[in-house]
Amino acid sequence: MADGTSERLSGKQSATQPVGPMDASNNASSQDFDLQSFFPYLVRVFYSDVTAALAEIYTRDHGLTPSEWRTMAILGATGRMPAAEIVDRSSMDKVSVSRSVKKMHARGLLEKADNLEDGRSTLLFLSHAGRQVYEDIVPKVLAAEARMLKGIDDRDFEVFLSVMRAVRQNLTR
Repeated sequence: MADGTSERLSGKQSATQPVGPMDASNNASSQDFDLQSFFPYLVRVFYSDVTAALAEIYTRDHGLTPSEWRTMAILGATGRMPAAEIVDRSSMDKVSVSRSVKKMHARGLLEKADNLEDGRSTLLFLSHAGRQVYEDIVPKVLAAEARMLKGIDDRDFEVFLSVMRAVRQNLTR
């Protein structure tokens, strides 16, 4: 790529090439496209690797899906809330949350109570069994996170978080 993006992503950037993603004004063509250095593809591969590493823990140990674990993690950290709030706090859609809640309730990991504040929704919360599963998983996923971040200093991690925030902000424009 003319702007050095693929070289930067592969670590082969020369000193004369600018750093930064190609913008539309560069008139990129299909000949410039390299899937292996395409940012959205790299993010997807990264996401898949991270999710697989964590899913190995909660699936192997407790038979949870990623959506069920996210639901459990949100409820475990915050307590009671309606399903709509789980949707708002997660990257899941209503259908995924609904399926997770139904399966977790059937397995006795989640309980429901009427929401007395609005009278329309149901509050969801972890059952005693769900809380035990949550308490078992959390130290394991935290240890997995520590392994993922081993050797990455605080400054580099802050830069990584900053890039993620900037990309998300760009997507809302």
